[in-house]
This record gives sequence, C-alpha cells and structure tokens, in this order.
Amino acid sequence: MGCGTSVATETQGKIVDTDDTVKTSNPALTLKSAVLIQRWYRRYMARLEMRRRYTWNIFQSIEYAGEQDQLQLSSFFSFMLDNFTQLNGSGPDLISQLLDPVVDPWLDRETCYNLIQIPESYAGPRLSFPLSVSDTNALLNAFKEQQTLHARYVLQLLYETKKLLKQMPNVIHLSTSYAKEITICGDLHGRLDDLLLIFYKNGLPSAETSYVFNGDFVDRGKKSIEVVVLLFAYLLLYPDYMHLNRGNHEDHIMNLRYGFTKEVMQKYKVQAHVFILLFLCSEAQSDLLSLWDCGCLQTHGREILQLFQDVFSLLPVATVIDGKILIVHGGISDQTDLDFLSTIERHKVKSALRFPRHSLEQLDISQSCRRMKRLRSTDSSRPSSSHSYSKGQRTPNQRKRRCRPSRQDSAASTSSSSSSSSSSSSLCSPRTPSCLTPRQCPASPSMPYAINVLQVPFLDSASSVPLPEPQQNECEWKQIVDILWSDPKTQEGCSPNTFRGGGCYFGPDVTQRLLLQHGLQLLIRSHECKQEGYELCHGGQVITIFSASNYYEEGSNRGAYIKVGRELVPRFYQYQVSRTTRKLTLTQRVRAAEGSALRALKEKLFTHRSELMSGFEQYDHNNTGSVSVSEWALVLETVLRLDLPWRTLRPHLARLAPDGSVEYHSCFEDMVPGNPLTQVTPNLAETLFRYRTDIEIIFNIIDKDHSGLISIEEFRHTWRLFSAHLGVDIDDRAIDDLARSIDFNKDGSIDFTEFLEAFRVVHKLDSKDQHLNGKTDREKYS
Repeated sequence: MGCGTSVATETQGKIVDTDDTVKTSNPALTLKSAVLIQRWYRRYMARLEMRRRYTWNIFQSIEYAGEQDQLQLSSFFSFMLDNFTQLNGSGPDLISQLLDPVVDPWLDRETCYNLIQIPESYAGPRLSFPLSVSDTNALLNAFKEQQTLHARYVLQLLYETKKLLKQMPNVIHLSTSYAKEITICGDLHGRLDDLLLIFYKNGLPSAETSYVFNGDFVDRGKKSIEVVVLLFAYLLLYPDYMHLNRGNHEDHIMNLRYGFTKEVMQKYKVQAHVFILLFLCSEAQSDLLSLWDCGCLQTHGREILQLFQDVFSLLPVATVIDGKILIVHGGISDQTDLDFLSTIERHKVKSALRFPRHSLEQLDISQSCRRMKRLRSTDSSRPSSSHSYSKGQRTPNQRKRRCRPSRQDSAASTSSSSSSSSSSSSLCSPRTPSCLTPRQCPASPSMPYAINVLQVPFLDSASSVPLPEPQQNECEWKQIVDILWSDPKTQEGCSPNTFRGGGCYFGPDVTQRLLLQHGLQLLIRSHECKQEGYELCHGGQVITIFSASNYYEEGSNRGAYIKVGRELVPRFYQYQVSRTTRKLTLTQRVRAAEGSALRALKEKLFTHRSELMSGFEQYDHNNTGSVSVSEWALVLETVLRLDLPWRTLRPHLARLAPDGSVEYHSCFEDMVPGNPLTQVTPNLAETLFRYRTDIEIIFNIIDKDHSGLISIEEFRHTWRLFSAHLGVDIDDRAIDDLARSIDFNKDGSIDFTEFLEAFRVVHKLDSKDQHLNGKTDREKYS
C-alpha cells in the first residue's frame, strides 16, 4: 500500500504543477484555440450534413425512378390487355392473368380453406375463429420465433378479413370520445421489427389503444406476410379500434416488382421437383403421397395472392378523426372531393396502376385502321400539308380531361376550353409509356382535317386509334390515384408528379382549400421516407409520418408514429430498430449509408453506359477522353434524369485530368458485368443490365406456376413483349441464338433465374474490400 500511496502523491504533484502552468497561460491564446476548434467542428459537421443530404437524394431519386419504370410497364400492359384481343383475335393470357385476374369463386366460399388439412407435424400457431387475444398472442410469439403460419389459416384469415372490409365505407370516421388517444403509424414495408417495437413502446391494439395504420404494409421488407397477417388479425379482433388505410403498395402490380408476390410464392409453395426429390430419398413414400393428395405439400401461394388482391382493393382509402384530421396515404389534388370519394366503388380499383378499360368499340379501332391504311397508301408519294382544326374537331388543349364529380359535369363546357392551372387526369395520373403517345396525324385529301390519334405498338404491327372521351370510371380512378400517390410541395398550385410518375404535387393553397371546404384543420399522410421519421410542411397543416426505420440502409432514418388525444394536438414518438447502429458513431453511419448510395448510383451509370458515352463524345471533339465538369454534369442529368448535385458527387464518380477536365471513362472503372454469356452482343447485354427488373416482371407473368422455368417459345414471347414495351428493335435471330445457348441441358426449358443472375453489376471495390478485410482479420489474430 505504501508504494501505491507514493505513486498517487507523485501524480497529484504533477497534476498540480500542470494546473499552475495552465493558469499562467495567455487568455487570448486560449480563446483563439477555442475559436479554431469551434470553426473546425462546424465545418466538419457541415460537410457531414452535406454528405448525409446528397446520400438521401441519391436513394430517393433511384427509388422514384424505379416507380416510374413500373408505371410505364403497367401502362403498356394495360393498353395491350384492352386492345390486343380484338386486333389480333386472341387474348394475351400472360398479361390478363396479372392485370385482370379472375378470382376463383371457390375463394369466396369457406371450402377454400376447409379442404386443406393440417399435418400433425405442423409446429406453428393454430388459430380458431372468431379470433381471441390468445390467438393474436400466439401469432406474435410465432413470428418472433421465425415460424410461418399455415396456408389454411392464412386463407381463413383473409376470407374473414374480406367479409369484414366489405361492410366498411371508403372513408372511416373516428372519434376521440371513445378512444382517449389514437396512434397513427406510417409505412412499414414488411419491417416486422418496427411493428413489434411500436407495439412494445405504445401497447398492443385494444379498446384502450386505438391504431390507424396508413398503408404500405407490404413490399421491400422480408416479413411482409407476417406484418399484414398481424394487422388483419388485430383488425378482426378489434374492428372498432384497429383501422387500416390503403397505400399505393397494396396493389398486386406493385407487389410483382417490389417483393410481396415473390415472398408469398416462396413461403407457400413446394415445387414439384422438390417433392420428387423428397419422395425418392424418403423411406415413408406412402406418407408423402398422402400428404400431397390432401394438399399439405401442394402450393397455395396463388390462392393466397388472389385473396390478397381482393382484400387490398377493399381497404378504406381515408380516415377522419373528430371531423378535423384527415388521414390518407399519399395526399390530395385540386380535384379531390371527399364527398365524391365516399361514393366510389373502391373494390373495382384492383390496381391504381391499371388504367380504366377502353374497349375498341369506344376507340373505333376498325374504322381508324382502315382510314390510316388509306392515308398511307394515298400519301406515300407526296408530302403532307398543314391544315387547321375543323370546327368540330377538338384541339390537344381541349382534350385535357376533367375528373370532377358527376354533379359538376354541367360546368364542364365552360372550363374545358380554358387553359387552367389545375391538374387534369392525364397530368396527375401515371404517365402513358413513350410508345403510347398521342400524335397529330397529317391532313390529306382523303382526310381534309388533322386528327389526334394514339400510336399503339403491338407484337406484330403498329396501329393508330383516336383518343377516347373521359368516362365516370376514370374520374373515380383518378380520385384514388391522387389519394395514394400524391406528394406535397412548397410551391403553390397542383402539378404532375413527374418525379414518381403518378399522382400530383399539391401546394399549400391546395391544402388550405381542401381543409376549409371540409372543415378540417390537419392532413396526415405517409408515402415518403423522412430522415427523422416525420416532417411538417404547408405551415404545419400537412404532416408526413413514416414508420419503417433503416429504410434505405442501416442507420439511414428513424421511424416514428403520432399520438392524437381529444385536444387534437399531435405528439411525435421516434425510434430506430437496430442491433448495430447504436454502436456506430455518426460519421460511421453516414459513411455506411453514403457507400451504399454511391454503389447504387454507379450501377445506374453502368447500365446507361452507351448513352452516356455517346453524350460525352459529342462534347469531346478532339477525342481526348475528357470533357469539362459542366459538360459532364449536363450529360449525366440529361441521360439519367435524376435530380442530383452532380458537381458535388463528381469526386466519388470520376477523376479529374491535370487540366481540370473530367476523364469520363473513369465513371465506369469501378463496375464490371457479372458473368454474361459470351453469345450476348454488347448492345443486347447493356439492354439486359438496364431493364433487368422489367424483364423479370414479364417473365414472372409468363411463368404462371412460378417454377423458375419457361419454354423457349415463352422466352421468345417475353422478348417480343419486352421489345414492344421499350420500342427497341431486337433481332429475332439473336434472341433464338441466346435461347438455345442458355438451354444448357437441351430439354426445351430455360432457368430464367440463372439467366438474370448473369446480368447483374459487380462492384470491383466490394471484392477489394472483402480481400482487405480478410487480410486485416488475419493480421489481427496472427
């Protein structure tokens, strides 16, 4: 102890000496040091915030670009489905199965689940209907333990949910006099951990704890089935205290691209070849056969998906609390009318991406085709002359369609001819694909006036049809599209939501007008990921709430929910589900998210390589391999159409030459193709890289049994649809050669999953990082 005391005394003496030295230091020098440290810290934090913001912009721009691609593909399929049958004489079954699914009447009867037997070996939760608290608790515990609910119970749950939702109105009216507080949650997107954390922090749904979940329960996350099953279970248990709004992802066409369809088919499907393998390897073959015969091992994924489609279309589209707070998933437009919205038959809108059907009788396709043939034959040898519109012919501006409720149709003639600032149905709806664009046909002696027609690409030809007149079902569809897809903006007015491709942007004046019209004081919506989980805009009259934390990347954003009491003052609660984020510093979190965003952006560059190179070469007149920074940024903005700060991002994407210009070839150095087939030409390979997701969607439509295999003929059909959608010319011989080359065992079937896997972008830096990390670990433990 003596030694210990001696050391302590010596140390104390040193500390005292040091303190004396500090006391005698120059105060001016100390203050100057503090100012320098403060400046450095502020600059450091500013740079960190700048990185965080452009990382966010990258994630959001790429997400919305994907939604635009989905809307274009869906609009192409919709038009093909409406018109292909009557032009070609036989319907496109592959498209109709997706866009106009006919629900089996068997699914509307209790036999849809009663005939399914549950084997004794099933260890998951067993439900009894009507549901009780013990059933929902069993579901919660089972999902925490990674168990899967049996298909029979899923079908029965959906069947009961469908019966309940049929009795509900389009707009739900709630009162805080019955529930002291109402909790409002935003997008969950298949994040089961977020849902469980909300229940843990705020309490399970009950008569004392009322919830409104504002859409987008599924897609993107890996636990969409578990999330939506739990929400439906609590809806059945507490229909007066659990409320669900429809989101834009409660849509079977969106589910095809963003994962829910695939998740259902994977969790509720036993493929035939797996059963055969089990049969050959098992000694209890008779037991396996009996299980197969009773349906225990057969697929129920398709039946489950069909019921989900029906249930999603029956979800209410809005909720009103105390007549003062409106809750919708996306937003509003200058044409949103809650009274009209309440009268819509919402179940008819199976998909907001499925445009209202126009029959060819309405379009007068046969007469138009004959007229166009005469036009081409008569005018092939002489130029067209320009003529003015006849008195009875409507101009393009006059063709802008209105979507007011029917009681206002009498005023249409007074307003349709004027150029209004309000958004029309054609502007605020998901845009028509580029290959389905209105064009003005030239006048000719046989046609003494110009007409507006729609150029329609088909699998074997192109035809022109006159644009249809608006119908009542279009107005209803438009109302739902705006509710599910719109976003707020800071500028006044209402304009097309070109960033997403669907819905509209609505300004503070649009919000103010709707709130005053219906005696409301607040609009709560979701639909957009926010870094803090929520955001206020339009002078606090619009609140965005988002409940899926870590949406883009680990640590990218918080989740949040709102609680509203009788005083109708919103209170915000934030959280973040993560096992690792808490251990990371702010700099480490920003760096991880930034790296993920830049990798996604570099993939985007790689898939548009030929277009970008062509644009760069137009400015590189001397073939130096470099262009100015402004020219480089202009080409990227023109080709990619992403609203990003390209000059700020330049150090992460390309090198500078000694003279300060950008070496544009360096944009693609970090990216290499996966393992593309040698038989694929470079142009076709780039097309595959760029439109890989679209091709996969078309393939999934053709692969009705989701086996992962399609015939060579179906493969050719995929490419014919794909080339028609993009308006690109893909040589049939090249496709045939490609089909034969990937039919490895020559059995006439193609494993499309392996084929697509060959056309993905590989990051060079990823493999380098893995190598360096492995080397560091070896040095650490050697």
